[in-house]
Amino acid sequence: MTGPAPLIVVGDALLDHDLCGKAERLAPDAPVPVVGGVRRTTRPGGAALAAWLAAKDGRDVTLVTALGRDPASERLAELLAGRVRVVGLPLRGTLSSKTRVLAEGRPMLRLDDGEGRAGDATEEARRAVADAGAVLVADYGRGSADVLREVLAEAAGRAPVVWDPHPRGGAPVPGVRMVTPSATEARAFAARFGAGAGEEPEDPAGLRGAARDAGALVDAWRAASVVVTLGGRGALLSHGGTPLMVPSPVTAEGDACGAGDRFAAAAAGALADGDLTETAVRAAVHAATRFVAEGGVRSLGTGSEGAPEPAGGSTDDALRTAARVRAAGGTVVAAGGCFDLLHAGHVALLQAARRSGDCLIVCVNSDASVRRRKGRGRPLVTVADRIRVLRALECVDGVAVFEEDTPEQLLGELRPHIWAKGGDYAMAPLPEAPLVASWGGQVVLFPYLDGRSTTGIAARAALRG
Repeated sequence: MTGPAPLIVVGDALLDHDLCGKAERLAPDAPVPVVGGVRRTTRPGGAALAAWLAAKDGRDVTLVTALGRDPASERLAELLAGRVRVVGLPLRGTLSSKTRVLAEGRPMLRLDDGEGRAGDATEEARRAVADAGAVLVADYGRGSADVLREVLAEAAGRAPVVWDPHPRGGAPVPGVRMVTPSATEARAFAARFGAGAGEEPEDPAGLRGAARDAGALVDAWRAASVVVTLGGRGALLSHGGTPLMVPSPVTAEGDACGAGDRFAAAAAGALADGDLTETAVRAAVHAATRFVAEGGVRSLGTGSEGAPEPAGGSTDDALRTAARVRAAGGTVVAAGGCFDLLHAGHVALLQAARRSGDCLIVCVNSDASVRRRKGRGRPLVTVADRIRVLRALECVDGVAVFEEDTPEQLLGELRPHIWAKGGDYAMAPLPEAPLVASWGGQVVLFPYLDGRSTTGIAARAALRG
């Protein structure tokens, strides 16, 4: 069985930073929020993010982009090393960098720095595109696609090319297999040609307008298809006639930053593998939905300073879920543990805990915390995977990670009405009980299935191995 097909990504790379913290007061000298307890993460952005995501799908990915010798370019090259092959174009100026400031997961401010643009194409870059079996153009309006336009036009005549356009970039080359604008972008592009929907006051869902825009752009761009992405609702695929609506499988709430790159990378990868356009769009919608549900760009964990951001950005999501349920008069239930190997005892406890309230937040020890408590060799499963498994349970509404040995600090933020513990704690003192009682909460014991434990399962597996 062959693996995923290789992919060439052409476009403008960026370096992205997130400053994540809490805003609990205003500055004394101006009516602006003060963001404290900041965690800084750095990751690939723009075309580099699209390439990174395609590589995470198991593909051999080559990124053709402009890089220089400035610190941002060097940092980006470090992040991509060993994951994505980079074919460099000369960069005039410094690499563009974007910094988001977020408070409890909500963007408050963005700072942009660097206005570098791609210089002339190199022979190595032309050859990489000319030999490509499939191409994704992630255009961020900084010239990388422009300097390779001639060879990209040739590629579109023989291989699937997906073009993710930018308002400041050029039009897709004729003959591309798929163009992937957002609804806002599609309307603006169509207006440039004096076509598209215009104002549609009788179209509150925006589908009629998106369909007209997509159809107009198929003709204007001479593209095989235009796919208008509609955020959490899915995407609308048009070949110029009656469009096909591809809805999201579920409603995913969270940070949508990078979802467009996830969509384009998945669509291009599916076409590279030989899938039909409709199949590729469905795969891309599912991939983008899953990407947002799992925390978006904050789930990449490429580099950080200060306390690490939990995988999937799940702690912020869990705190918001608890606050929303509490504000609506509901009962917040929390349970905690390592959950290193999720077994029947865990599931029984969590299902019973969820039935006692209106939402269940699971508090999970970080990898370092598990290691301190359980010793070397643990955890058996990383925190990112433990979060993913727990969030897949229907009874779990959120997962929060704590770095300490015990969850008191996290409980003080969640303030659950019920702190659920297994019945095996019946004869043991619970140090968090006074804390839970301090805000009127209650510790509740739930029946525990005998004979189930991660340590026991791991020991039996080792003997059988």
